[in-house]
Amino acid sequence: MLLKKAEKRFKLATRDYAQLASFRHALRGFLRFSEAAAAQEGLTSQHYQAMLILRGWPDGRPVFINDLAQHLLIKHNSAVGLVDRLAQEGLVVREASTVDRRKVELCLSSHGRQVLARLAAAHREELRRIGPIMKRFFAELTHDQEHGGA
Repeated sequence: MLLKKAEKRFKLATRDYAQLASFRHALRGFLRFSEAAAAQEGLTSQHYQAMLILRGWPDGRPVFINDLAQHLLIKHNSAVGLVDRLAQEGLVVREASTVDRRKVELCLSSHGRQVLARLAAAHREELRRIGPIMKRFFAELTHDQEHGGA
């Protein structure tokens, strides 16, 4: 009875739950794809995410380990270990900072850029494949909201 009151309070219908389940399924499918694609390159999904952050960082702005940790939502010491592994694989290079001598700047190596380019191309292709599903979900969600639905 209490649960039914909560459902009424939030005005969610079975269709709303089905949409959310479908969306989560699509997201999990993409994440599973991403994990498998990274594994084919000998990487974890976190390695791939770190490399994306480094490559996508605005030109001319240095990237420090703390920046990487913040963007990955991990602790600083975890980011250090991650960078250690990426550097050991020849994917990331550490350089003395030109801004702050106490810090180390991070950048992708040429090998890291090649690996990332392959992975990013595969990810973009997968996003193109699932894009219509996501577009439909957001269109329905927006339509429902604009027409008085939950």
